[in-house]
Amino acid sequence: MIRIEHITKVFGNIRAVDSVSFSIPRGEIVGFLGPNGAGKTTTLRMVTGLLQPTAGNIWINEIPLNEAPLAASRIIGYLPEQNPLYTEMLVYDYLKYIASLRLVRKQDFFTRLDHVVQKCGLEDVLAQPIGTLSKGYRQRTGLAQAIIHDPEVLLLDEPTSGLDPNQILDIRQLIREMGRAKTVVLSSHILQEVQALCDRIIIINRGRIIADAPKDELPALLDLPLQVTIEIEGEEMDVDRFLDENQDTGLEEVLPTGQSTRYTFIIQDEAEFKRRFAQYAMQQQRLIIGMQTHTPSLEDVFHRLTRRTTLAEDEVPETPKQP
Repeated sequence: MIRIEHITKVFGNIRAVDSVSFSIPRGEIVGFLGPNGAGKTTTLRMVTGLLQPTAGNIWINEIPLNEAPLAASRIIGYLPEQNPLYTEMLVYDYLKYIASLRLVRKQDFFTRLDHVVQKCGLEDVLAQPIGTLSKGYRQRTGLAQAIIHDPEVLLLDEPTSGLDPNQILDIRQLIREMGRAKTVVLSSHILQEVQALCDRIIIINRGRIIADAPKDELPALLDLPLQVTIEIEGEEMDVDRFLDENQDTGLEEVLPTGQSTRYTFIIQDEAEFKRRFAQYAMQQQRLIIGMQTHTPSLEDVFHRLTRRTTLAEDEVPETPKQP
């Protein structure tokens, strides 16, 4: 597991990470999201021990990182956004070298090598220099080095960057498998990927945690409106009248759908809206043939949260300087 308490990182007069705290147990895949420059990579580098916090504490499986960095780093696998690959080395030699650094026992090396080569799809390039590989194969080599020592904690920064659709599906399945028994932190700009893989989402903005919740509970943090699409049999319906008469339900607007008998409403109270619309349709002697509710996407939540916190901080007046 990972446990972080009030870690801060200051570069000169820039507070890149500001008193961040969270814990992630074994068997959970957590998405770690934020805009560019929000502090994601700095936080991940502190968790790996590559960067020392200005303040705060980090434990990896209850090993204090500041007191026993080598012991903690042995159980961490890290795939950075920019792979630190040795381009002149063969893929096989590189993985063997990383395994030795990670203290993989000689008698276990070939078992681990066979496992990561098969899982990462490197069978055809083991004897090639890394510098000759495509971006996709370099990314797979980077993932292989992150898991060669069978780490208990795995930090992945943009793990599917440069992969084709089939490779992406394979790597996603691998991450799911590892997430059953490991602590996995996934940072990605591909929010659909985070939505598909992660149990929980942590969002950081301007160095601070602004959201931390199971992914299905994130929309509730913002009380975002829902969208309901309704299809009516027959001719066009007077929905403007319904809109005017039902503002008290939190009904906000009707969006165009391109079809005269299909309407998308932005609402707050789903149950009350559906009850009243059903009554209105009966009064108009119209038959409802379809009704579908669309919950806010992770993209909606992410953009609303990061924009809201950025605007709130930008609006805080500066402290007047003393004369």
